[in-house]
Amino acid sequence: MGATTCPQVRVSVSQTGDCFDCATNESLLAGMLRLGRKGIPAGCVNGGCGVCKVRIVDGAVQSLGPVSRAHVSTEEEAKGYTLACRVAPTEAVCLEVAAKLRKPFLGSATAVAQRPVN
Repeated sequence: MGATTCPQVRVSVSQTGDCFDCATNESLLAGMLRLGRKGIPAGCVNGGCGVCKVRIVDGAVQSLGPVSRAHVSTEEEAKGYTLACRVAPTEAVCLEVAAKLRKPFLGSATAVAQRPVN
């Protein structure tokens, strides 16, 4: 049990050089988290927060559900942007993490700006 019979493909994060194998039936984010890897920021893991926003540089993905237009505009989507929690790879993928480091739901811009940086 626990072994997947689905084909796996290689996913690489261009900024860090981190690589992991991801099943073609799981999201890019789930594949990374399953292996205990880091590289793609994780938030709510269901498309609501936009923290896992990435740009597909090379390779192909398929949709696992709708992507919120609050986080990825149609113009961005045309340029390869998506949420890693809402797409699965169909072939080897190279991606760039595009999400901002500070989540928009942390509070007002003033409150976020006043938080100490650790």
